[in-house]
Amino acid sequence: MNTAVQALPRFFARTSLVTQIAIGLVCGIALALLAPGVARSTALLGDLFIAALKAVAPVLVLVLVAAAIAGHEKGQPTHVRPILLLYLLSTLAAALVAVAASFMFPTTLVLNAPPVSGEPPGGILGVLRNLLLSAVSNPVKALMEANFIGILAWAIGLGVMLRHASSGTRQMLFDLSDAMSSLVKVVIRFAPLGIFGLVGATLAQSGLGALVGYGRLLAVMVGCMLFVALVVNPLIVYLKTRRNPYPLVFLCLRESGITAFFTRSSAANIPVNLELCRRLKLHEDTYAISIPLGATINMAGAAVTISVMTLAAAHTLGMQVDMLTALLLCIVASLAAAGVSGVAGGSLLLIPMATSLFGISTDVAMQVVAIGFVISVVQDSAETALNSSTDVLLTAAGCVDEYQLP
Repeated sequence: MNTAVQALPRFFARTSLVTQIAIGLVCGIALALLAPGVARSTALLGDLFIAALKAVAPVLVLVLVAAAIAGHEKGQPTHVRPILLLYLLSTLAAALVAVAASFMFPTTLVLNAPPVSGEPPGGILGVLRNLLLSAVSNPVKALMEANFIGILAWAIGLGVMLRHASSGTRQMLFDLSDAMSSLVKVVIRFAPLGIFGLVGATLAQSGLGALVGYGRLLAVMVGCMLFVALVVNPLIVYLKTRRNPYPLVFLCLRESGITAFFTRSSAANIPVNLELCRRLKLHEDTYAISIPLGATINMAGAAVTISVMTLAAAHTLGMQVDMLTALLLCIVASLAAAGVSGVAGGSLLLIPMATSLFGISTDVAMQVVAIGFVISVVQDSAETALNSSTDVLLTAAGCVDEYQLP
């Protein structure tokens, strides 16, 4: 007995975090199949893990971004601007893939779902207005509500102002940044238990029965996300780096995408992505800004969801969509996806804005949203995995001369 107890810490010390997460995943599935009642009670483990990540992420972003800007020396290279261009290109490409797939494999919906609560934005100007208002939110309120647009705005402002502070003040900020990073590492070590609880509880409560009726819609949506992750993003990375992109792609999917799939929160996955960037030996001044910014505006998965669901509604109503309108939908979906964080309910509540391009009524659009919530167990998980893993992938691609695979 004592030998087994002593061997357990050694096992966790020698086994990689990804392997431990895979073990937690398998155990969660097994428990949900064998003892659903017990599996439901494991939800607490998953809830605690997500709550811990969400609690530490806002403060971590504030401190890291402020420290990175305050400590930046004039003339020191950063790669934030090309990374932003890569974010925009990836999101627009994802929308184009989703529109093309929707024409190749048209899907229809049974629009008899009950209306869901929530007020969608009236148009793209409404989304942009939400983003601007979020940027000037009270900093304390922004931290409490995990408003990352506001947190980024205040962190950038503080960092700029503290660039002329005394060396002691800036050193204190760097020490606080290191302390927060160490705290995050402790939280991430509990990921296997968190994944175990999330998987067990989700499968025990929802099962897969609710997804059978929407299998074709899910297949198109998840297929688009896989195509973006395994074809489009690697092509973008290759064009930027002129290297074989797949070792980096698979690393990001394995170590960022898996945790994002189960936490279903780009914000909660920020600490995971920051740690992965550190292991890739990227410049901290760059990834401390690009990763939280990517969690806010780099939403390729959301662009896929908005485009596929909108065209499914149009096909259901027998509407003919011409190529110019489809191209306009790509642009609107990309801009809307970048504003997802400013709208309660995420990408699903932005669907009515996109359907308004085709004159579809809000009542019908909100029924489409209700269908989205039914399949969100898979849709939202796959969307978040694509969004979050792409943040690290494109950040590394933007730092082409720096990244080193661990």
